[in-house]
Amino acid sequence: MAIDRGSRRRLPPLNAVRAFEAASRHATFHEAGDELGVSAGAVAQQVKILEGWFGTALFRRLPSRGVVLTPAGQRFATAAGELLDGLAEATARLRRQGQDHVLTVSTTHSFASLWLIPRIGSFRAQHPDLDVRVVANNRLVDFARDDADLAIRHGRGRYPGLRSDLLMHDVVFPVCSPALRDGDPPLRSAQDLARHTLLHDDDPIDLEAVGWPQWLAAAGVAGVDASRGPRFTHTFMVLQVATAGGGVGLATRVLGGDLVSGAGQAGTGLLRPFPDEVASPYSFFLVTPTETDAPKVARFREWITAQAAAWNG
Repeated sequence: MAIDRGSRRRLPPLNAVRAFEAASRHATFHEAGDELGVSAGAVAQQVKILEGWFGTALFRRLPSRGVVLTPAGQRFATAAGELLDGLAEATARLRRQGQDHVLTVSTTHSFASLWLIPRIGSFRAQHPDLDVRVVANNRLVDFARDDADLAIRHGRGRYPGLRSDLLMHDVVFPVCSPALRDGDPPLRSAQDLARHTLLHDDDPIDLEAVGWPQWLAAAGVAGVDASRGPRFTHTFMVLQVATAGGGVGLATRVLGGDLVSGAGQAGTGLLRPFPDEVASPYSFFLVTPTETDAPKVARFREWITAQAAAWNG
């Protein structure tokens, strides 16, 4: 039934709708609260307000502290999700209008800190009229909802509905400080890892990435307990600890290769204690929403493609 836009809209409290929609997707008030940056109790209170406004239950509360949508809740959740998605998309489009001088790049924390940031100055030098905004997080960008012009991602390049261009393949290898390599016990071969602390990159998103269990198996190294050692959520954290002599980490040619001393001489920084390396199943891709670039995206594409070609040698 069409609604006369000239009439006064009767809408439920929008904060309550937002809380309800998040809870309907997560099936718990706790996770909905995490998404919205509020407590589970605050989400529950907003849902209670919405149920009072409708005069009907939208959820059944479970003994396990989860929630299940009622038939009425299911119908409203579908409509609310579509409306909020449309509102988010319209908001993102409007925010991008009039910002031709701002280029927003979405990428991971480690790629930003270890590869992109050290090089971004040359892009600024070539294009002083563009202000680059780097947004670092590990989730896949939603170009319809997020304020991003392009993304650089670590994966297999399969991003349905998006343009994906290969930038760099990668390999994985152990790194440590010079003092640790030459200490007691020394670290001269992969088998020596059994007597050293292993540092783990424990990113829950990269489930197929090469960690210590995969690296040791691919390198044919036995007798090393790959489950032990401290864990960190980002590669750059692992490399910081390894630089400080806290253990042996896994770097990649892209993520950390710039920090490694080729000669492996004593001093500060990182080195490769032995040459063994394993190919990564993932590569780095430039991901954009359409086949035809906006002018500012085309300029960045040209720059990063040249940077990747120079890096690839």
